Amino acid sequence: MRKTQNQILKDFRLRSTTSRSTILDLFIHKDYALSYSDIEKEVAAAFDRVTVYRTLKTFLDKGVVHKVLDDGGSLKYALCNDHCSSNNHHHDHVHFKCIKCGQTNCLDNVEVPSIKLPNGFNAKEINLLIQGICNKC
Repeated sequence: MRKTQNQILKDFRLRSTTSRSTILDLFIHKDYALSYSDIEKEVAAAFDRVTVYRTLKTFLDKGVVHKVLDDGGSLKYALCNDHCSSNNHHHDHVHFKCIKCGQTNCLDNVEVPSIKLPNGFNAKEINLLIQGICNKC
């Protein structure tokens, strides 16, 4: 069962504000990654761009959400799993982008294959994007 926005804010020691609760609720009720513009459109009547930006930055810094890159180079955000914190994000998982609906989903149960890098290279983050047709399309 997914946690509520109040549980998540409490777990990450974040003060509950209207903007944080509202934006977090978007992530909880969507099962796909959201772009900044997706979020902004949903909450434009209630919050300005600066509030949305600061809220997302706080969520990123604390480990509540993580960045998801898609094939177009645009940035999306997805809710982190229970293993993330402000010190350590665990996001070496596969992302799947549907070529029909355009939604990008985290596939936490699909392992990223081990990649041997040349000497002197040190990976800090791995992004693996698979494109195809999702189970809803």
